[in-house]
Amino acid sequence: MTGKVGIGIIGSQFEAEALAASVGMGRHGRVVAVASPTPGNAAELARRHDVEQSYLDYHELIDDPNVDLVVIAAPNHLHAQMAIDAAGAGKHVVVEKPMALTVADCDRMIDACASAGVHLFYAEELFFTPKYVKAKQMAEEGAFGDVFLVKQSEMHSGPHGDWFWDTERSGGGVFMDMGCHGLSFCHWFLGRPEPTAITAHMGTYVHKDRTNAEDHSFAIVEFANGAIGHVENSWARLGGMDDRIEVYGSEGVSYANLHMGNALPTYSENGYGYAVEKAPSTKGWSYPIYEELWNYGFPQEMDHFCACVLGLEQPRATGEDGRLALQLIYAGYQSAGIGQRVTLPFDPGPAKRPIDLWTTPVKALE
Repeated sequence: MTGKVGIGIIGSQFEAEALAASVGMGRHGRVVAVASPTPGNAAELARRHDVEQSYLDYHELIDDPNVDLVVIAAPNHLHAQMAIDAAGAGKHVVVEKPMALTVADCDRMIDACASAGVHLFYAEELFFTPKYVKAKQMAEEGAFGDVFLVKQSEMHSGPHGDWFWDTERSGGGVFMDMGCHGLSFCHWFLGRPEPTAITAHMGTYVHKDRTNAEDHSFAIVEFANGAIGHVENSWARLGGMDDRIEVYGSEGVSYANLHMGNALPTYSENGYGYAVEKAPSTKGWSYPIYEELWNYGFPQEMDHFCACVLGLEQPRATGEDGRLALQLIYAGYQSAGIGQRVTLPFDPGPAKRPIDLWTTPVKALE
């Protein structure tokens, strides 16, 4: 393949908007089509980003000869079939987190893409976040000695779309939505050692009127190399997005916050347009962030995936990463459900969604 990779985005909400803007900041790809079943949404997204084609049916997008790479930014329960359909049409696939609702679906997606000879990329932007990439580079250079603890947290006041609150479509709450980031990050940062156990706690503290899912969660992952990953997530944290890491080693420590270090502390009596993702108001004190997408790593991530399609780079985030994250999510829900540490690998048994292991733990089902 020569030239730029033709990208088709399935979805039209916040994530699709961010992805379309991010592709435009890269070198190797261009968005040529978008699809959404909601009348007008795809056409409007296409208009804002000068995209040539829009569709109501994603099957038309994957059949578009100008599309080389399909990016799935649809609700979680749709990921697996969309990825399998795209692979069947000979398209490379990027799937947003979490990869699917079941590990079996992850396997189907991996097998379908392998059989078709196409890439399956897992969109974990924390592998591309500049501050976090720099911290990993320093760790690999020995800056911190032996790293024994890595923390990652992502917290805000709740998701953008209504479907996130519906566990039939989402599969879970904040641990499913954002815990997958931290779980993948810790595994990646530590050099991808085998996870051996997980202990998790979660609860619905603020949003009982909106969901039966958890809105705050904690998880501790033990790895075979002796290191620990600590992951905290919230849909109940007011004041806008907060995303940070901490790295602890025998000879050093490092901290990174994606927002405060890239923000302009601002006071305004009148308010203004946009400050940062999830911020409810810009009156009074606020912290508008600059180059937000770049700070998150979205443009770097999408340009890397396009470079892989062109044969210029080797994939850094694959379906195997997404599968492992989902395995840990299932085990984490089980740990919270039974109030005990869960060893890995873990068999979720009859659970059809991760949250089932919290609301109806396997021990109770037996």
